[in-house]
Amino acid sequence: MRSKYSVKLKTIVQEHNLHPIHLSKDYEQAVLTTADVNRPAMQLTGFYNYFDPRRLQIIGRVESTYLNTLSREERRKAYERFMAYDIAALVVCHGVTPSPECVEMAERYDRNLFVTDEDTSDFQSNVIAALHNYLAPRLTTHGVLVEIYGEGVLLMGDSGIGKSETALELIKRGHRLVADDAVEIKKVHRSHLVGTAPEIIRYYMELRGIGVINVRHIYGVGAVKPSTGIDLVVKMENWVPGKAYDRLGLSSETETILGVELPCVTIPVTPGRNLAVILELAAMNNRQKKMGFNAAEALAAEHDQAIDKGSF
Repeated sequence: MRSKYSVKLKTIVQEHNLHPIHLSKDYEQAVLTTADVNRPAMQLTGFYNYFDPRRLQIIGRVESTYLNTLSREERRKAYERFMAYDIAALVVCHGVTPSPECVEMAERYDRNLFVTDEDTSDFQSNVIAALHNYLAPRLTTHGVLVEIYGEGVLLMGDSGIGKSETALELIKRGHRLVADDAVEIKKVHRSHLVGTAPEIIRYYMELRGIGVINVRHIYGVGAVKPSTGIDLVVKMENWVPGKAYDRLGLSSETETILGVELPCVTIPVTPGRNLAVILELAAMNNRQKKMGFNAAEALAAEHDQAIDKGSF
């Protein structure tokens, strides 16, 4: 599936240590726009229905063994039909040296040709994961992202509500800042979101009355993290007298971001509340729920059992 985002082919080549055999004239500008890859076994036999040349093409042992059974002329024709399409790039796995016919057609049609020493399955899974990350749907939202006890917690709320100050207290308590003010969120899986900070403001934090600080320089590298999965959304809002806030936790609030439903809690903010401690508790409670224990449901069950036994 095509993405509206792209990644330079050169980036993938460098990350996966691919050895170039032939580079096209537009190699420096070439991009990949789909996370799908293709093993052109059927194409090399002459079947080109439903063939997408813009995918990264991968040849493994099966394709290499088949091609070795062909005569030199048959192999040349197979590669010529294949290279006539505007393929993004061809990668030959297991360190197999491409045949002279493959190199000849890559040069004739000016196609990118690479070799990797990796096993086909390993390379395919690794490159798909990398492409999914680069081409993932994304958005930028106002908020603060912190990692608390391994849980990625996204703080949301009106400007001036105290998100950055709360994050600063969490940093002092040993937790880590990922992003302040602007959070870039990627959907790297159908049910998994990853957040990071825009590169230009990464590890910076703005505090009213103080100004901008660099958290990594002040508190050290242990106080920051480049990215984290998002496990919980916390909405901070000013306390509204008379509003009914959830006191048991039996109702499950969610926040949908990029089509992914995340657990969400609303924290009313009033002077004197220790929000850092509350957020630590929220993170631990969320982890506990993921592990199958819900304190509110357990209390409700015990209460019902007590009523059934006539203890009340």
